[in-house]
Amino acid sequence: MTNSAGRIALVTGASQGIGRACALELARSGATVALAARNQAKLSEAVTEIEAAGGHGAAFALDLASEESIKSAAAAVLARFGKVEILVNNAGVTRDGLMLRMKRADWDSVLATNLTGAFLLTQALLGPMLKYRWGRIVNLSSVVGRTGQAGQVNYAASKAGILGFTRAMAREVASRGVTVNAVAPGYIETPMTAILDERQRAAMLAAIPLGRAGTVLEVAQAVAFLASDAAAYITGHVLDVNGGMFMGA
Repeated sequence: MTNSAGRIALVTGASQGIGRACALELARSGATVALAARNQAKLSEAVTEIEAAGGHGAAFALDLASEESIKSAAAAVLARFGKVEILVNNAGVTRDGLMLRMKRADWDSVLATNLTGAFLLTQALLGPMLKYRWGRIVNLSSVVGRTGQAGQVNYAASKAGILGFTRAMAREVASRGVTVNAVAPGYIETPMTAILDERQRAAMLAAIPLGRAGTVLEVAQAVAFLASDAAAYITGHVLDVNGGMFMGA
């Protein structure tokens, strides 16, 4: 198990799926975790689970599509904990559709939440990391940000943007002891992928050399590693967690 004992972590989209798994895993590794999302009921359930296991967590309302909500949540977390040392930018949405039929609103919604939201929240929380000369930022991208995907030009663009964002920021903050990395999951069993029909599911599995979908725990463990002291000499890296679905630089 990785060790983040005594650290303060913030995970967005922590009410379900990969985000919830990341929050639970960071809590197991010893971090105090701020869980942020729109669904307060599910966040409270996750906090209860963390505390029942002997960990420490707190829930914060956050809508990454709203700059006002981002600023409010960041201020609330900093007022509660004084700093955030580990930031996991996980929250994301999809609005799938073919390019020629995609509405501008669906493009704007996905880019605003998945890319601009991550930028604004990171900007709001970066100061204390630089001041104390220690920080771990882990951004969730996707295999489709590497390969593209028909019917997801907005989502693929947002997740490819996360990769450029990660590498550029890694260069900016490295001298202050802050690392910035990305995790790019492939086909993971989550509520977001549960909507796939059997034909789509079979096609996805056929493209995975390991022959199975990944789990949210496997992604969370990769995130926890990059958030730990064990990854102190890794920055600007994209860790693919996809069963071999994509292999490349």
